[in-house]
Amino acid sequence: MAVSAAVSGEVEVVGKYEPVGAEGMCPYRLVLEHVTSRWGVLVLMELLERSYRFSELRRAIGRVSEKMLTQTLQTLERDGLVHRDAKPVIPPRVDYSLTDLGREAATQVRALAVWTAERMPDVDQARRTYDEARVERTRAQ
Repeated sequence: MAVSAAVSGEVEVVGKYEPVGAEGMCPYRLVLEHVTSRWGVLVLMELLERSYRFSELRRAIGRVSEKMLTQTLQTLERDGLVHRDAKPVIPPRVDYSLTDLGREAATQVRALAVWTAERMPDVDQARRTYDEARVERTRAQ
């Protein structure tokens, strides 16, 4: 069960996946969504290799808008996964790297990505089997 403090100061007990808190989700589910979001996964995996400047990271990820990358980095920074190092030079230089917590999360995300790549033939076979069975069910109706 998740527990959240209500506005009145009372503690509200809700189901594990029910909305709680200011963001409307239980806190660990919200972090899970940040880490496993489309761009969150790619940012974490890239930063696992080394630190990047914003433009370098954007090029490395590819097809991400400046706005979306900015939002993703800010979200991951707020969650304590990404460190933003702004250097007071001209022109401004900002480097992004993983915190220890971020490195741990990125390692888990990378393990899932490796598993996905290794098991893709099995997923493809499962999809073919499903699609064929669905076609057969449709024909039988």
